[in-house]
Amino acid sequence: MTKFTDLKLDPAVLKAIEEAGYETPTPIQEQAIPPALEGRDVLGIAQTGTGKTASFTLPMITLLSKGRARARMPRSLVLAPTRELAAQVAENFDIYAKYTRLTKALLIGGVSFGEQERLIDRGVDVLIATPGRLLDHFERGKLLLTGVQIMVVDEADRMLDMGFIPDIERIFQLTPFTRQTLFFSATMAPEIERITNTFLQAPVRVEVARQATTSETIEQRLVELTPTRKDQTAKQKRELLRALIKAEGDALSNAIIFCNRKTEVDIVAKSLKKHGFNAAPIHGDLDQRQRMQTLDGFRDGTLQFLVASDVAARGLDIPAVSHVFNFDAPSHAEDYVHRIGRTGRAGRKGVAITIATPADKKYVDAIESLVKSPIPRAPLPEGFAPSAASERAPEKGEEKRKRSPRRSAERDRPIKSHGHEAPTTPIEQPPAAVAERDSTPGSDAAKPAAESPAKPAEAVQANRAPERKSDRGRTRKDNKSSDQRNGKNRGDRTPVVGMGDHVPEFLMREFRPSKS
Repeated sequence: MTKFTDLKLDPAVLKAIEEAGYETPTPIQEQAIPPALEGRDVLGIAQTGTGKTASFTLPMITLLSKGRARARMPRSLVLAPTRELAAQVAENFDIYAKYTRLTKALLIGGVSFGEQERLIDRGVDVLIATPGRLLDHFERGKLLLTGVQIMVVDEADRMLDMGFIPDIERIFQLTPFTRQTLFFSATMAPEIERITNTFLQAPVRVEVARQATTSETIEQRLVELTPTRKDQTAKQKRELLRALIKAEGDALSNAIIFCNRKTEVDIVAKSLKKHGFNAAPIHGDLDQRQRMQTLDGFRDGTLQFLVASDVAARGLDIPAVSHVFNFDAPSHAEDYVHRIGRTGRAGRKGVAITIATPADKKYVDAIESLVKSPIPRAPLPEGFAPSAASERAPEKGEEKRKRSPRRSAERDRPIKSHGHEAPTTPIEQPPAAVAERDSTPGSDAAKPAAESPAKPAEAVQANRAPERKSDRGRTRKDNKSSDQRNGKNRGDRTPVVGMGDHVPEFLMREFRPSKS
């Protein structure tokens, strides 16, 4: 069995490795370190959690042990897709280079430019950066890349997902052609293949596992949930998540819970805290200081549940994660491999549970096609059922979507057509009001039929100005057709509400020109 002492590493590096408690390299380390020490380009393909960080950190420290850095001209460059991964590489460098005089600088967002510029001005041997912040320093004239001897690209497929490929190509062009390149990725998409063919010189290809495979130390489960109502899907998934956590009992020491959207991360974390779970969110919109504090709390055990977006799915070295929950089935099949790779690391056993609804079928099919095996189905936790409240309660915002009384009135308002106002439906008066009116002395109803005043329509006609014969005929015809459409006779008309028996002449005037 190969040991680190057989890999021709610097004695200072071997001493640090021994103090860290490592004796035997992982397969990717065993195969990548020797050609890297020879100065050759390396293309490493391995699933997450296989020790890729040490695969390039250890030979870099050995190769850089001789030489001296100059101001603003780093001797080596490590590119990482996220701040967390860059910070993790910096931590690994501190562990393995503590017995050397090598210096480093970490260039990531969320930290002031001033402190980073002071480190660069003194000269650093290892520059660890995210692509965006690196180019910011370069464009400000604070950094030169012409002295880079070794360039490392870590998690290249994640770079592709995050849209960093144009930046990576530009950075490659800013570094010397004679540099040594160590290129690591979990998958080899066509775009990644193109970059390696363009910028790597006869690389040694190291592939320790079939692309996009899951570790055998991870027990995978798929729990299928059929929501009682579509608008209650998210709420019932949160209920199921809590039931799954409780069902694991003491076997669950800590867990990472992945969501597809940042807003969902915050909602799930808030829901867990509300129900007494020790949880906190982490995603790209949070302040860098808060993100690092959350990660530190999860590493040291003061935080049990880390609710994360895919920003935490790649490269974070947290060895003792017992469980991973996919609250949302990942929309990209490759993300499933990286997510569940957060558990079952360094030979430990792990559990990965994915919650899926009928709407996630296409994502599940894509995942199973990628890993070339079905995900074992697991039943719902014993006794679990969506709460009755979630079946009745409308989802947040649903009340706003209901038609307001004002909009209802506007929709029911008569529509004007050809200068006429469509007839309104008569408003029936309450029986009590009718009885009161009929019993009042002197009311119209108490008079004999012969003495009763003219009907409202006749009163209107009496008060109107004289009309031409053709106009009167057209008016009667229009009124008759309107009455027929409303299913009533002319004699059934009621006064206009609020006008009494008298309607002003201007309200009844015809505006349509005559045909004469």
